[in-house]
Amino acid sequence: MQSINPRFIEKLRFNKNGLIPAIAQDWLDASVLMLAWMNRESISKTIESGEVHYWSRSRNEIWHKGETSGHTQILKDLRYDCDADAILLSVEQTGSIACHTGVRSCFFEQVSEIASDKRIGPMQPPSDACSDLFKTIELRRSKPEPGSYTNKLLEGGDNEILKKIGEETAEFVMACKDKDPTTISNEAADLIFHLQVALANHKVTWTEVLQVIAQRRGAPRRNSK
Repeated sequence: MQSINPRFIEKLRFNKNGLIPAIAQDWLDASVLMLAWMNRESISKTIESGEVHYWSRSRNEIWHKGETSGHTQILKDLRYDCDADAILLSVEQTGSIACHTGVRSCFFEQVSEIASDKRIGPMQPPSDACSDLFKTIELRRSKPEPGSYTNKLLEGGDNEILKKIGEETAEFVMACKDKDPTTISNEAADLIFHLQVALANHKVTWTEVLQVIAQRRGAPRRNSK
């Protein structure tokens, strides 16, 4: 985490009770995990300790997230909105469980009429498109569906999957040579999908890939040869 100057707290607009809403968001895939409240003291404790502290309105006291459950939130970044009346916390959620009900996100109640797969239990929080795609691939691996192209690839193993990766890579290269943005984006999407199938086949998660990318942020530049 980058060092945070606590003087920014003076810019925040707390409500009449001295509180400000705080949204916790996964630092890798941007999933919205929960909404809670903070005051000046809890924000200061969060910055000092590196672990998120909220204000419990029901208990009327500082609440160290995960102190009893072990599902702590490690602060990665902190921002506030244009009106300075809400906070966004980028966190690493220990155990991947933020909700007191035992699921990843508190936002699992679906309002829309769009059909969802009830086999996966509570709705997963919306995240970036690649992370959502990988969740679907993992679901197909654990619960195969007749006629699924993903399952056909997984059943074929490395021979089938790696062959498709080779084909999709060649098609992506040719699209780049043709300089057609629409074709390039479509071929890139196909390549990412097949790469993710290969990851799932070897039980390497998309989160592990994102962690590697995150670790490389700010890394020393490699000298070109």
